[in-house]
Amino acid sequence: MKEDLPESIASEILKAYNTYIDTFNALTTLASELFRRKDWKRMQENHLRRLRLYKDEVRDSKLRILDQLDGQKNKLFWKKVKERYRLQIAELKDRELAETYFNSVIRKTVPGVSAEEDIMFVREGFDACDIYPSEHLFYNYPAVWGLQRIIRKIVDDFDMGVPHLSKEKDIQFLVKTVREVILSRYKADDFTTTQILKSVFYRNKAAYLVGRTYVGRKWMPFIIPLLHGPNGLYVDTFIFDPNIMSNLFSFTRSYFMVETEIPSQLVAFLKSILPQKKVHELYNAIGFNKHGKTEFYRDFLAHLEQSEDEFIIAKGIKGMVMTVFTLPSYDIVFKLIKDHFEPPKNMTRQEVRAKYKLVSMHDRVGRMADTHEFEDFKLPLNRIHPELLEELKSTVNSLVEIKKDTLILKHLYTERRMTPLNIYLDTCNHEDAKAAVEDYGRSILQLAQANIFPGDMMIKNFGVTRQKRVVFYDYDEIEFLTDMNFRRKPKAETYEQIYASEPWYDIAKNDVFPEDFKRFMIGREDVKEHFQEFHAKLFDPDHWNSIKDSILKEELLHAFPYPKSIRFRPEELD
Repeated sequence: MKEDLPESIASEILKAYNTYIDTFNALTTLASELFRRKDWKRMQENHLRRLRLYKDEVRDSKLRILDQLDGQKNKLFWKKVKERYRLQIAELKDRELAETYFNSVIRKTVPGVSAEEDIMFVREGFDACDIYPSEHLFYNYPAVWGLQRIIRKIVDDFDMGVPHLSKEKDIQFLVKTVREVILSRYKADDFTTTQILKSVFYRNKAAYLVGRTYVGRKWMPFIIPLLHGPNGLYVDTFIFDPNIMSNLFSFTRSYFMVETEIPSQLVAFLKSILPQKKVHELYNAIGFNKHGKTEFYRDFLAHLEQSEDEFIIAKGIKGMVMTVFTLPSYDIVFKLIKDHFEPPKNMTRQEVRAKYKLVSMHDRVGRMADTHEFEDFKLPLNRIHPELLEELKSTVNSLVEIKKDTLILKHLYTERRMTPLNIYLDTCNHEDAKAAVEDYGRSILQLAQANIFPGDMMIKNFGVTRQKRVVFYDYDEIEFLTDMNFRRKPKAETYEQIYASEPWYDIAKNDVFPEDFKRFMIGREDVKEHFQEFHAKLFDPDHWNSIKDSILKEELLHAFPYPKSIRFRPEELD
């Protein structure tokens, strides 16, 4: 073994990481220019390219490393590589991301390796990041300036380099909102300063300003969405509601394009205003989903050490494609693709994986849950409930391996745990049921606008979040909406047609008859009629085809991640 080979391999991985992060930052920076130009099509393409970047770079790293190796190396060799790499990245401000990149390359390069502390960075990460001065991170607006001057300065600081539709009107909207939300409850002396991150958060057709104001001895966070419409830039609303802000950073949303020199510093600021969000969720939200996966795993390991409950089969109707289990004390479900599917399911495991991949690369518009994919996931065998172990052996046996006191699952997805909509509707009161079925229909239509047709729209395939938002989470039958053919059922005219036991008309593979949705969508009788009236468009093929036509014309339909009721002037601008 060459004495300098571990150093060389470590340098190769760091070089590849630098290439990755430089390209990532370049693609992120491009978002501001695309927003200015209203180039929404390229905005989507840019986002997709950034999503694909990590996997492509790791694959290329693996190939270059294998070219340098003269045969399979033992763990002592890879331990030396890790130590060399640790020294090389010691001064990086994004060291935690470099560690995760190293882990990814090692997982792909070393046969049979799992999360092993000797040769990988398993326990390091956000908690070990250096703390840097944060003054350059945000703009400061002292309270002594007065409300009008502060708001005017904010609008000027974030003019986005484009003409403003009505600057004065926006300023007065913002001033009015602050007076109603804050000044009505606090004295002027309670204010000290307002801070807004210099980095703008871009997603789809919107740009978001994220800030906080210190009032009443605590920080009050806020978000200001900016839109670039046909006639210029305008402020769409002013968000103080913590639930709405949390939804903007939800696991059901696409990742933001936001520039950051020190990711841990940005995450720390976000954590200060969104304390209910976990660190891994915030890394996901700003586009570092691979490191988000690493931070999730660390959080999971820590939780395992601090808890004693057993993993059990998840509540709800058992799926035909996935076996799902959970740990009651942890808000995550673990999903494995079954070895065999019962009819009418006739797909392969690889096809199911392709569907999950599609979701990971697509705009989830707040209606599909993000997932993390794991291989060789280890769990303590003594924490597995006997009923669950039997279920795993009978449904996903090819993915199960037991070594001494460890259960190894060769492939699985993790996903935020939600209450299945069918269970929620069985137990909630009438008003909550009405709200849930309304949001259920709303979720389907918003997915349609994002060019997603859920396929199996039964309520068991949807979940309800803690904020009572309905989210789709069963992806094995999703299709692009533009691939579907929405039809009305031909009217039977003859005796044979009227009493035929099978459809007497031709039905192609991707034909959809929306009027049939009424038969299975909602079974709860006290809200069924309300649902069908509230969402009458769901059963109209013309409405589905109008959405399809808009998508085919490459019209990007912007799904607002906040209620229409809080927008300043939607009727005037939409």
